[in-house]
Amino acid sequence: MKKTPLLALFLFFSAFLFAEEISFKADAMSGRAGSKEDTTRLSGNAQVLTETIEIHADSIELSGKEFRYVSAEGSIKGSYKESNLEFECSELKYDRESKIVSLSGDVKLVDKDNEVTAGAQMIEYNSNTDIAVLQIEVKLEQKKNVCTSAYAVYRKKEQMLELNGSAKVVQDDDSFAAQSITFNMDTEEITMDGNVHGSVTDDGTKKPKDEGEGDERPNESE
Repeated sequence: MKKTPLLALFLFFSAFLFAEEISFKADAMSGRAGSKEDTTRLSGNAQVLTETIEIHADSIELSGKEFRYVSAEGSIKGSYKESNLEFECSELKYDRESKIVSLSGDVKLVDKDNEVTAGAQMIEYNSNTDIAVLQIEVKLEQKKNVCTSAYAVYRKKEQMLELNGSAKVVQDDDSFAAQSITFNMDTEEITMDGNVHGSVTDDGTKKPKDEGEGDERPNESE
């Protein structure tokens, strides 16, 4: 049942608890008044906007005390304002208090500040620490660098990437692979560990790298 007067009530409670404004709109809204634990569902061109995050989806649900939790489904697009990140996915869960968002289903995350595009089946991002945890079919691209693995931790502020599980970094015709790789995306310094191997092109000749000896490999393409 659509009850427009609830909107002002919800806005008041949310702003009071989290010290930030929140607004939302949709083609239809359903919910109940009289309890801070109520669940409110927005459907059809749903949108939630706070000072931290903006979410657009087919449907959005607000729940928990003072509507702390936001969940969304279907054709989700959004952005983190302060972090200058944009994302797309099919399912989303967001905690307004911890500022942690969990994205799943063909996730795409774009760090516009550093020209990094990340993809995975699951990504959890904490805007307080600017750290993203990526799982399953991980792929990050930045300029000439293409990084893949089963699991990764992306530290936006430090521009550090930790790859684990069939980790690989490709730079043009050069490639570096290992069980785990730590990659400085600013300096392009690479540290590798576990079943280390790779190849580097020098004057048109590809040279294989030694396997298993040493954890660190310089970027010989520089």
